[in-house]
Amino acid sequence: MSKNDNLWGTIRTKLIDRKQEWAKEGRLLTGQRGDPLRQRLPPGQHEVKNWPVLDLGIQPRLSPDAWALQIDGLVSAPQVWNWALFQAQPQQKFLSDIHCVTAWSRFDNRWEGVSARHLLGLVQPLPQARHVMLYSADGYTTNLRLDHFGAKDVLLAHSWEGEPLTHEHGGPVRLVVPKYYFWKSAKWLTRIEFRADDKPGYWENRGYHNEGDPWNEDRYDR
Repeated sequence: MSKNDNLWGTIRTKLIDRKQEWAKEGRLLTGQRGDPLRQRLPPGQHEVKNWPVLDLGIQPRLSPDAWALQIDGLVSAPQVWNWALFQAQPQQKFLSDIHCVTAWSRFDNRWEGVSARHLLGLVQPLPQARHVMLYSADGYTTNLRLDHFGAKDVLLAHSWEGEPLTHEHGGPVRLVVPKYYFWKSAKWLTRIEFRADDKPGYWENRGYHNEGDPWNEDRYDR
């Protein structure tokens, strides 16, 4: 391991430790609740015009030719999509906002990809399936309730603002779950597992809220 690798590993550990401390301290919490029908910014958020990059310190560089998505667990028809199969699915364009748990929000993001509802129609979750686990190429995981995953605005996105997703923002494919804090929108998506039980993911195991609703200010598990 090089000196640069050791240095980056130290920085990465400090960043993760700091975010865990935020959870313990309740940093950024306002104690308020918002109403998405009356206001656009959830409690404690501020609008940004750029798109900040947040990750675990690893940014996998997956070419479309090397990418594959495994869809399994409690489903009637498991799937494995390569890039060609993914592109062969019906493509949709969605417009949505981003709300990050670190208190920034970005409005009017234009996405293109495959809707989660289309995926659900293909794989047909079994009656006992109630939860979804998302796996990323960098080892990251996060969990969602099945009804949250199946919302009409959830997308497996390959493009943003008319251009392919860059690797730092989760390309070639990331999930977009607009109604929840953006840590639920897993980057570099490689597997979707349907489960009967709920299994906390990376940040959920480190003090963050299990659902992450920004309007309820579900930043941390308190």
